[in-house]
Amino acid sequence: MPNKITRRTAVAGCLGTVATVGLCQPPRVSSKPLPQPTPTPASARSSICVFTKPFNSISFEALADQIAALGFDGIEAPIRKGGHIDPSEVSDKLPQLVEVLAKRNLKITILTSDINDASDPVSRNVLKVASSLGIERYRMKYLKYDLKRPIMKQIENWRPQLLELAALNRELGITAVYQNHAGKNTFGAPLWDLSVALKGVDPKEIGVAYDIRHAAVEGGMSWPITFDLIWPHVDSVYVKDFVWEGKKLRNVPLGTGLVPKEFFKRLKTQKFTGPISLHEEYLDHKNPELVPQHWEAIKADLKTLQSLI
Repeated sequence: MPNKITRRTAVAGCLGTVATVGLCQPPRVSSKPLPQPTPTPASARSSICVFTKPFNSISFEALADQIAALGFDGIEAPIRKGGHIDPSEVSDKLPQLVEVLAKRNLKITILTSDINDASDPVSRNVLKVASSLGIERYRMKYLKYDLKRPIMKQIENWRPQLLELAALNRELGITAVYQNHAGKNTFGAPLWDLSVALKGVDPKEIGVAYDIRHAAVEGGMSWPITFDLIWPHVDSVYVKDFVWEGKKLRNVPLGTGLVPKEFFKRLKTQKFTGPISLHEEYLDHKNPELVPQHWEAIKADLKTLQSLI
């Protein structure tokens, strides 16, 4: 039987003939320099949301009431296995969550997902439902390196996958964001690799959720270099804090660790107006008995964040 040629295989074949990523671009991918990001041009300030992973055990109503009482603009909602809503139940339950939030003038600012493959039917349905409900962005699932294989070749191999996802996002009018996350085998950890993989991709289709905690862990004193490198792709910002204890990391309340306060001055200087998501990760997310402590911790972290920005 004749071979079936898909967009992914065609682009992959083209990439295999060049030595570096980005020399062979498929149609509709701009070769011009990317513009500085303006995720929310109508807003005079960044909206502030909070990652609600610690609250999977409570009702939508209770969640919305607490978020509104604390003064957030919205939430970063885990819509994935083990999250607020399983992907298989999105059609029924996601409209309910959006409606409950809207009654408190809140929204899902970022939908945290298990999505990185445009061909997966469950993922496509999640994005279609989210887009129809006015959700503007979702966080992608991480990609992992095989450290026994050449790194640049793996980035080349991921390009077609990313471009297909960008095309789907363009079709649906939704933005994917990829979070840089510390780790020895995590794609995006050093940030330069994200810059290479997203060359020519419109940040309105796939942008970066810039996590200053993970950037500071990986970059140490050189974090401003990679921040400037990835800046044209930045759509959203994640904030949390950490300290080193010997060779181990420990998450701590915002403002008490090693995350540089200079970062927040840079956001102001560069007139960043995209969403900022607060992540509280120094208490156990899996223990439902700690829900009251999580609310108090988030309240304190929000106050610190507001003072920093």
